[in-house]
Amino acid sequence: MISVIISSYNRADYIVNAIDSLYNQTVDKNGYEIIVVDNNSTDNTEELCRNYIASHGDANIIFLKETSQGSSYSRNAGAHAAKGDLFTFIDDDALAFPDFLEKIRRFFTVHPEASGLGGPIIPKYIPAEPEWMSYYVSSLVANFDYSDEVTEFSKNRYPFEPNMTVTREAFFAINGFDTNLPGVVGKLRIGGEGKDFFFRLKALGFRIFYDPEVKVHHVVEVKKLTSEYLYRVASGQGRGERVRVKKIGASAYYSKVVEFIFKLGAAIILGIGYALKGKPKKTWPVIKFRIDALKGLTQKF
Repeated sequence: MISVIISSYNRADYIVNAIDSLYNQTVDKNGYEIIVVDNNSTDNTEELCRNYIASHGDANIIFLKETSQGSSYSRNAGAHAAKGDLFTFIDDDALAFPDFLEKIRRFFTVHPEASGLGGPIIPKYIPAEPEWMSYYVSSLVANFDYSDEVTEFSKNRYPFEPNMTVTREAFFAINGFDTNLPGVVGKLRIGGEGKDFFFRLKALGFRIFYDPEVKVHHVVEVKKLTSEYLYRVASGQGRGERVRVKKIGASAYYSKVVEFIFKLGAAIILGIGYALKGKPKKTWPVIKFRIDALKGLTQKF
């Protein structure tokens, strides 16, 4: 059985569509369960979820609450309640392709050596992709496309949070997600929980793969991509790296600072390149992303 776990926080506008995309899968409903973990939502997420469950009695849907704030807490709670041999995590604003679970099960049947899996995350911009968006900024909205064929992730690459699967054995071998990297807590973001999760798995020898056929859409409302929002996400990546590498040691932290400064320099070059190519709207966002990430890495919080 596959246990699909959705951590949700104040996403009443999206959560039903996310669940519905999982309800309408090509596999038999007896082969998977959907676990929705409400992480202290103050909107009507619970009401919508319970209504959906009541009207879809043929599906195996479980609704839970987790009061410790942050997606790492709620994902862990979902995993502890799960019955499956595979744990699949998607975001509450993601939409699984109809054959999503079929392709996951097929992958692990063909590749029993695998302990983890990621796949493409395709932004679904509403109403359309903004002119200032570029490939180098789109990671902030979880755009992800690693390979055209099934391949094992390289040392420093890993699945992104809206589309990641892990075996039960692997998940509990590292005791799940590190709650020191909780995700969003109020207006503060301490990200990188997925990166830390898969790096710890790799350190123990677990093998993590990418399958281009295991796809989800990630809904992105362009009106919500404000400067404040983009700063929160970019700086959250930096904060997450600060927490993660400081666990390793001071030298790892300072090496990461140097890496981020190098990336800022590269972003400046990229920005100038966009300007010279007649795409000036793409210039500042790519530079600002790296500035904000560096701030998150170097500032105490």
